[in-house]
Parts: sequence; structure tokens; C-alpha cells
Amino acid sequence: MNLHSTLTGNQPSHSQGANSQVMPKSTQSPPPQSVPNSPQANQPPNSQPPISIRYPTPPGIELSERFPGMVRPLSEELVYEWQAGSRPYTKHTRQYYLTMGTIVLLLCLILFFAGQFLPILVVLSVAFLAYAFSAVPPQQMMYRVTTYGIRLEEKLYPWEVMGRFWFEKKGKQKLLYIETAQFPNRLTMVLAELKQETELSEVLSDVLLLQKPPLTWTEKAAKWLQKKFPLELEPS
Repeated sequence: MNLHSTLTGNQPSHSQGANSQVMPKSTQSPPPQSVPNSPQANQPPNSQPPISIRYPTPPGIELSERFPGMVRPLSEELVYEWQAGSRPYTKHTRQYYLTMGTIVLLLCLILFFAGQFLPILVVLSVAFLAYAFSAVPPQQMMYRVTTYGIRLEEKLYPWEVMGRFWFEKKGKQKLLYIETAQFPNRLTMVLAELKQETELSEVLSDVLLLQKPPLTWTEKAAKWLQKKFPLELEPS
């Protein structure tokens, strides 16, 4: 062996020879670049885009152009009206007043012998009011059903404070009752004709519920007393 070749000889290269291997080039694509101004770049994964819901405007409703989201007020329109008495009224017979006077006299005598003078004044006051309401006919008034609610002359009861409504017959009159959240908690309206029940039922059913509530204990007691101890006999 030559000494020079031993000291300075070329050593076999690692890139040549039978056992040399060539590393293939990577076939993976570069990662996608995010767009800075894209809305999808700021959303977390698996998130859905927001849903925009636009409710249609009901017919006849106009939106304000100056105040976005506000509705222009609607004018009040008349739907139904009639004229009748301001309260239920029944013309009583002479027997009614005699029976009522006898009951008041007996109560006053019992309270007098018991030494209860103040309740005597209360009984006399109630008897006078009952006589005045039964002897004096009521005044005529206008009942109006409008798009705002129900008007008794100029007093307005809006639809928002009303509940159920129903009809009852008292004597020869037909009455309309409506629950309210305002005083007196119940409206009593006298119908001018019996056929108005069908017409008012059709009108009011678009807003209120036609349902008669159960009787309270005071109404049950008054009905029982009226049935057991009538102040006058009904004409046959």
C-alpha cells in the first residue's frame, strides 16, 4: 500500500455507493394562510354564522321612518255601538216594596231592642238606596266597541285590561259582562235587543274569550236567598 495514499487517500463518500440512499422531497402542501380581514378567521372552529331573523310587519301597521323600530299609532275606529240603560232595571210591583219594607222594619226593631243604634242607620241607608235604584229608571247611555277597547260614554276600557266575557238574562233584559283588571273589576252592559248577543259574540270573540266564570260564594248566597225568600212572585 502506498504511504501517501494511506495518509491522503480519498475516503468513500456517504452519498455514493451501493448502500447510499437519496431522501425524497416532501410532498406536503404548505399550510393555508388566513386572510386578516375575513370574518371566518376570527370565529372559533365548529362555530356557525349568526342567523338574522326579520319578522314581517303585520298588515295595516306602519313603521316610523324617523324612529327606527317604532310603530306609528293607529287612529281609533268605531266597530259597534248601541244605546241602552246605564244599569239593569226592572219595574217592581207593589208587593216588592211591601215585602222589603217589612224586612227592614223587623231588622230595625231587633237592633233597637238589642241596643245597636248605629246598625239601624246602616240598614235604613241600604234600604233607601235599594228603593232609589228600583223606583227611578236609569238614564240612557252610549256603548261603543272601538279598535282601542270599549267606551261607556267617554270612559275607555282598553283591551289590555279585559279578560273573559259572557251573557246573562236578568228579568226581561239581556246583560253583557266583561272581566276587567280595573275598578269595578267587571263591566255590566245592558243590551238594547236580544239579537245583539249574536252580533256582539262575533265581534268580541276576535279579542276576548267567551267563557262564564264560576260563581263566588257571595253570588251563590245571594242566589240562594233570592230563590228561597223572593221579594215578589214572578208573573205566571
